[in-house]
Amino acid sequence: MTAQFSSVDQAVAQLVRPEIQALHAYHVPPSAKMVKLDAMENPYDWPPLLRQAWLDKLAELSLNRYPDPGATELHNALHQHLGLAAETGLLFGNGSDELIQLLIMAVNRPGAKVMSIAPTFVMYDMIARFLGADYCSVALNDDFELDVDAFVEAMAQQQPALVFIAYPNNPTGNALSRQDLIRIIEAAPGLVVVDEAYHAFAEDSFILDTVQYPHLLVMRTFSKVGLAGLRLGYLVGPKAWIEQVDKLRLPYNINTMTQASALVALSHWSILAEQAQQICDDRIQLSQALAALPGIKVYATAANFIVVRLNEAGPSAPQVFEGLKAAGILIKNLSPQGGVLTNCLRITIGSPTENNQLIEALRLLLKPV
Repeated sequence: MTAQFSSVDQAVAQLVRPEIQALHAYHVPPSAKMVKLDAMENPYDWPPLLRQAWLDKLAELSLNRYPDPGATELHNALHQHLGLAAETGLLFGNGSDELIQLLIMAVNRPGAKVMSIAPTFVMYDMIARFLGADYCSVALNDDFELDVDAFVEAMAQQQPALVFIAYPNNPTGNALSRQDLIRIIEAAPGLVVVDEAYHAFAEDSFILDTVQYPHLLVMRTFSKVGLAGLRLGYLVGPKAWIEQVDKLRLPYNINTMTQASALVALSHWSILAEQAQQICDDRIQLSQALAALPGIKVYATAANFIVVRLNEAGPSAPQVFEGLKAAGILIKNLSPQGGVLTNCLRITIGSPTENNQLIEALRLLLKPV
């Protein structure tokens, strides 16, 4: 018998799509025993009362049975919690990433384009590439602001089937004005998805506007409010859209423990809301402390993280990133992405103790020679 391939490398080179071979896998750095300020997580654990309620709920589960395929109890609880209209649909995903994938799959006709701003959440681009869709973007300026006229013009030229707008944006932290986002929605030739992953820390939402606009969906996640370990996202919008996207969802995508855990969280939501408010308060304190350091420009943010740009006269972003890492503090080095993110770092809001550790370490790293 003659082998068709002389080596694994040759088989991969011949069989895997070239655009997939050209990609790099999404990298998550190791963080054991580090002060973890790199992934926009809630630094506050559940209090004992909530943790016990959660453990009691988990003890009732039958893990030998498949989960409720439609997450019916959770669906009804969240629909009521959000105050959604009866005609508004709701769909759960295994994190926002799965929902992004389903949305692109749903509209990915031959020649269809996916569009967003740049820089923004990297998975819009990556998943579009995974699925063989064309992806295009309009760059922000050096202050992370969008030329909305240019974006509207680009939509007219590119005719995207799907537009993603992160509101607030990741990794920059800022949000478009409501007026500017409405301009984009009303001018869009296709579906618009407003990604409100950081809604708990922002002042505005478009979730109720989905009733007004037939081509608008809002996507959210439980990850930023203390439930990152669940990997639970949800999509809100007209039922006709939700029904079409739901056809692409794999069965039992939301496991039994995730459904139960989210139900417990919703029944104790005031605790998570208080934690989110604490993070907003901590954000003010950390922004002020960062701004007092030499050689740092601090950008306004509506999320649970802060982006800073380092002065070219001092240590570079990669140098400071490595210095903090050596001190046991992990943040995000945005500089390798280039463009408007050159010499920028992204810092997740931690607990007051963690934030103080960060400031002290930065003070040493930025100390004039």
